[in-house]
Amino acid sequence: MKSPALFLSLTAGLTPATAAPPEGYFELKPGVTLESGDSWHDSGRHFRLFGVQACLRGTAYTDKSGARRDCGEASMAVFAAYIADTHPVCAQVAQSGGTVFVSCYATIGSDRLDLANLMISSGFAFASLDGRSLPHHTPYAVVEQAAREKKIGLWQFDDVQHPAILLGQRAASEGTSP
Repeated sequence: MKSPALFLSLTAGLTPATAAPPEGYFELKPGVTLESGDSWHDSGRHFRLFGVQACLRGTAYTDKSGARRDCGEASMAVFAAYIADTHPVCAQVAQSGGTVFVSCYATIGSDRLDLANLMISSGFAFASLDGRSLPHHTPYAVVEQAAREKKIGLWQFDDVQHPAILLGQRAASEGTSP
């Protein structure tokens, strides 16, 4: 995986309109078929942001007015907005089954920032956990904790549950591991 610093140095001085993705990267363009706030389909392939778990579609939180809202739809709406507004480029970091795990960098102003980090720090996604309940990428868990403490994004709502808890409960009831 290329480091963000290396990626920034490769694109220094180029505007998003003239900067082509570096070798090994591809553009994540609006119009892909979003599956959730962390995954999509494009040209018959399934992609997912590495280290991220979006809210599960069909799970709910209660907003400030007392209305029940779909947590997964909120994550997906923010993900779609970041795709449309920041013109991410992505690179494959792993593959499991039919899913290609990617790391993506978004352009905000003249900066290229980690898209997963943006989703988590904005409180609309979470650090994904492995089968031992440890984060796949520890820095994302740190960012998630900061968002939680500051009550950013979905964390401002008292009944938001980390999707890892829900997935663990589902796996336990089905007799499988998460």
